[in-house]
Amino acid sequence: MVRKFRKRGSGLINLNRLVYLISPNKIYKDFYEDLNKVLKTKKVKFFQLRLKKDSKKKIIFIGRKIKKITKKYDVKFIINDSASIAKKINADGCHVGQNDGSLTSVKQSLKNKIIGVTCHNSKKLALRAIKNKVQYVAFGSFYKSKLKTNAKKAELKVLKWAKKNIKKPVVAIGGINDKNYKKLINAGANYIAISTFIWDNPALKPDQAIKKFI
Repeated sequence: MVRKFRKRGSGLINLNRLVYLISPNKIYKDFYEDLNKVLKTKKVKFFQLRLKKDSKKKIIFIGRKIKKITKKYDVKFIINDSASIAKKINADGCHVGQNDGSLTSVKQSLKNKIIGVTCHNSKKLALRAIKNKVQYVAFGSFYKSKLKTNAKKAELKVLKWAKKNIKKPVVAIGGINDKNYKKLINAGANYIAISTFIWDNPALKPDQAIKKFI
């Protein structure tokens, strides 16, 4: 496989690993086997564990199992919302929403870890996040999302702005599939966050669905 790279700030983005994969809402029986197959394709750079309805104890248990798989394929393991869980299982980082507590306290708790922040469609939130020295910013939802039905709408022009003004990696989120992801990459996104298309695809198995992202 020929590796392709795009310059971002002072670093390089591997264009062969564009996917920021988010877990399904519920961990099903064959999930770990499917995750292993998906990560084996080497299309995924980040994996985020996002379980809104499970207990902290259960998320820690699941997270430790997932960490063994992500480590095997050199995929960065991110915990959604909870810095305490990320610290407990020594994940690679934490994704923080605008309502998930103080970014300052998260950074203090997770020193030398990857911290990413949801910025919706806001340049102001993105610039604030960069000022706070996060490792990436996320914009969305660009398309209708089954994972977050009430998500705020984002426009392509915010990615074009970020391409010129943000030196950190940019993640695009929301309703992304094999038909629309290239628009986001061309507009300025470095990574595309995907969940439903991989885990809840009626036509394709997870390891088949991930291969649609070239």
